[in-house]
Amino acid sequence: MTTNHTTDLDILVVGGGAAGLSAALLLARARRRVAVVDGGRPRNAPAAHMHGFLSRDGVPPARLLAAGRVEVTGYGADVIDAEVDTLARRDDGSFIARLDNGRTLRSRSVLVATGLRDELPDIPGVRERWGRDVLHCPYCHGHEVRDRPVGVLGTGPAAVFQAQLVRQWSADTVLFAHTLDIATTDRRRLDARGIAVVEGLVAGLDIHGDALRGVTLATGEIVPREAVFLPPRMIPRDALLTGLGCAVDDGWVRVDGAGRTSVPGVVAVGNVVDPRMQVLTAAGMAAAAAGMLNADLIEQDITDAMAHSADSVESGAVSHAGQGIGR
Repeated sequence: MTTNHTTDLDILVVGGGAAGLSAALLLARARRRVAVVDGGRPRNAPAAHMHGFLSRDGVPPARLLAAGRVEVTGYGADVIDAEVDTLARRDDGSFIARLDNGRTLRSRSVLVATGLRDELPDIPGVRERWGRDVLHCPYCHGHEVRDRPVGVLGTGPAAVFQAQLVRQWSADTVLFAHTLDIATTDRRRLDARGIAVVEGLVAGLDIHGDALRGVTLATGEIVPREAVFLPPRMIPRDALLTGLGCAVDDGWVRVDGAGRTSVPGVVAVGNVVDPRMQVLTAAGMAAAAAGMLNADLIEQDITDAMAHSADSVESGAVSHAGQGIGR
């Protein structure tokens, strides 16, 4: 239901993935007023299972998030299915967020965990098979395609190392040069580990039924493969952060070891600031950042309490003096 009232919070969490929910869980247990705003666009949505998350290996990503929402709301936090249209810092240092459902949230601080999006090459079949048998992270998916014929698409400079990495899981690894100009030194290194290089442009993927069967070259030749990896171009969903004026280094919002940005009161965690983060590490970073954010708020609480105490003493002194005059 759409409402127009303003909700006051200690912490607004933007992004309801593993990072955002982990932060919200810790903060809600710390008795902070927390709301999580999530637009429902998790990066790993195409994947059937996630891996490498201790005690949750093989669990569908959606199931993890559903369980996280139950835990977070169980401690009194609010989870709102919406997008943040605008986020602004007020003169007093607090923040105002206006959502696309009409709600307005006022918060003392903000934790952004909006992740990133993968920009995929315009090769027929790649987007349709993404997260299934067209893959990015060998640590996430390598074990599931171990010892099978796999390929790496040369869509960027990182593909050469990715081929070396994928070789850890399968001796039958092929690097499709595609648009890459592979240096002589790199070719020697690939050859040393038995990684074949297939020259020529990739025209598309050969799909039969509901499975990848090979990589089609521009010449029409089909190289049989059962899975392919590619390094996508990773683009952070950081418009809210840059809109607040957060400093950026090399295309990514700069944070310290606790996730603090250059703007006081704004913390950013997970893939929105670090493309290397997996589900487990993003959740861990977020929990640690939430603890530091709570500590920062406690310092504000102390300052406010001392100022209030000083005002009370001064007010009492003035009152007492006034009573003395009347006697």
